[in-house]
Amino acid sequence: QVQFVESGGGSVQPGGTLRLSCETSQFALRAYAIAWFRQAPGREPEGVSCIRSYDGTTYYADSVKDRFSVSRDLDKNTVYLQMSNLRPEDTGTYFCAARTKDPDRLFRHCGLWETQFERFGVWGQGTQVTVSS
Repeated sequence: QVQFVESGGGSVQPGGTLRLSCETSQFALRAYAIAWFRQAPGREPEGVSCIRSYDGTTYYADSVKDRFSVSRDLDKNTVYLQMSNLRPEDTGTYFCAARTKDPDRLFRHCGLWETQFERFGVWGQGTQVTVSS
């Protein structure tokens, strides 16, 4: 099955740290690239990070580079997003998603991941992250 359960969100002060978890299946991790998106009210989802399925290569949005780190544990079927030095603009609902709808069937790749969120067809329920003083 392809499904996700996110957890680990919360409310922190600027400069704080959170670690998000995305529980999924072995099948999902092997078959699809997994991306993290975040969404603020009234805005489209914004790409945060992506991890390529077949070799674990990671990609980051410029806004989070050097502050966030995505990783996976293939034994636990879990993808993590370690977030450090959080800023108010990091506030939003964070989702993990599988690239199940790529028109070229490049399901294991992260190409165009930052903006083409519609190619990620299975999303979790999301976890809220609030960064404020």
